[in-house]
Amino acid sequence: MPTAVISFERAIREAKSLYTKQHLLLGNGFSIACRPDIFTYDALFDRASFPDESAPARRAFDILETRDFEEVMRALKSASKLVRALRPDHGALADELQNAVTALREILVGTIARQHPDKPSDIPEEAYGCCRAFLAHFDHIYTLNYDLLLYWALMQKELPPPISFDDGFRTPDTGPDAYVTWEVEKSDQQNVYCMHGALHIFDAGAELQKYTWVNTGIRLIDQIRDALSRDLYPLIVAEGESRHKKARIMHSNYLSRGYRSLPKCGGALFVFGHSMASNDEHILHLIEHGQVKHLYVSVFGNPGTVKNQAIISRAGLLPRVRKKLQVSFYDAASAHVWS
Repeated sequence: MPTAVISFERAIREAKSLYTKQHLLLGNGFSIACRPDIFTYDALFDRASFPDESAPARRAFDILETRDFEEVMRALKSASKLVRALRPDHGALADELQNAVTALREILVGTIARQHPDKPSDIPEEAYGCCRAFLAHFDHIYTLNYDLLLYWALMQKELPPPISFDDGFRTPDTGPDAYVTWEVEKSDQQNVYCMHGALHIFDAGAELQKYTWVNTGIRLIDQIRDALSRDLYPLIVAEGESRHKKARIMHSNYLSRGYRSLPKCGGALFVFGHSMASNDEHILHLIEHGQVKHLYVSVFGNPGTVKNQAIISRAGLLPRVRKKLQVSFYDAASAHVWS
C-alpha cells in the first residue's frame, strides 16, 4: 500500500488540534533547502581537501581513528611539544608536527568558507521571512546541523512573526564582550538546542563561548580563523558513527543537556530534512524511548524513491519499540521553509 504523505499545513493543523506542544528536529535538509549548492554532506572531514603537502596531517586522522579536527590538532600540538622537550635533537620532527597543526587550521577554515555564507545578509530577507513563519510553530527546536542558518533566522527579530527562543547563552558575568557564554545554571528557559554543536560555539576550557555577528560585525570565517589561532576550537560533533557521536555528546555538559531534553518532549515532534540514517541512531533511540506521542517525518519528492523508502521504513520501525507512538509523513516542499 502506498505511503500516505500529507501537506505540512494539514500536519501542523492536525498536531495543534490534538496536542498542546509541537517540537522540531532539523536535519541537513534544512540547510540544503536554503543553499543546495553548498550544504551537501554531514561532516566537515568529508568536504575537506588535503593537498599533498598536508599528507602528515591527513594520516593523523587515520592513526587516531577519528574524523574530529579538534582532537587531531590537539594531539599533533602535544606531540610537537613532547618531541621538542624530550628529544631536542629532533627539532625537524617537532617543526613538522607543528606545521601539520597550522595546515589543519587552514584546511578547516577553508572547508567552512566553501560551505557557508559569510554573513547573515547573504541570505535574502524573503527567505528569512519564510523560515521564521515555519519555525514559529514550535515550542522547542533541536538541530543536528552545525551551520549558522537557524541562528541567523532566529536573530532576524525585526521580521514577523515573533519567535520566543532561548539558546541558553548569556552576557558574561564580566560584562558585554565579543561573545556570550553558556552556563547550565542559567539555561532553565532554553528551548533551542544544537545537538551536534555549531561552528560559532567555541570551547574555551573554563567556559563555552558563542561568537555573534551582532556583537562583532565580523565575518564567520574571520571569527573562526581568529579563534583557532588562540587554540579555541568549534564545538562540533564530527564523528561518523552514531556510538562515537553519542560518546562526544556525553562528554559535553552543553551537548548532553540537549540530548537529555529531547526525550522529555511530549506532544508532536516534527522532523524536517533528516534521513533517519544509522549514523544518527543515538537520536532515533531518544525518540523511540521518549515521550513524544506523534512523530511527523518529512519526505522530499516522490515517496517511492530509494532514499524516501529508507526514511519511511526506519520511521515505521519506531512504534515497534513504543507502540503508542504514531508516525505520519508530510511533504517537505509544502512546508516552504525558505521559499
